[in-house]
Amino acid sequence: MLIQYLPILIFVGIAVAFGVFVVIVSYLVGQHKPTPSKMAPYECGVTTVGTSRRRIPIRYYIVAMLFLLFDIEIVFLYPWAVVFRNFKAVFGLFVFLEMLVFVGVLIVAYIYIWKKGALEWE
Repeated sequence: MLIQYLPILIFVGIAVAFGVFVVIVSYLVGQHKPTPSKMAPYECGVTTVGTSRRRIPIRYYIVAMLFLLFDIEIVFLYPWAVVFRNFKAVFGLFVFLEMLVFVGVLIVAYIYIWKKGALEWE
């Protein structure tokens, strides 16, 4: 029974061994010349001005969450569109109406957040 998992175990072992091998070889072959610029924290190549602990408006996070929410919802449309042709012969109208309800709920949610002002950037 456990013999079925042997190829997976071998594959994981090879992957771990390869990762360890690459790290060790890069440590042995790489140059070790630390300079002050190499040891400085990386800040996108630009020296920071002022404090980096500034407050970010909550609207930024709300818009980001709404984008992710609607983006994930749209991702559900693609598999449905791919298999719709197969279901059209048997359940065509039902599957189509089901997707119309889904899109309708998305539109109602979009209108709701629009009216609440969640998409406004002041």
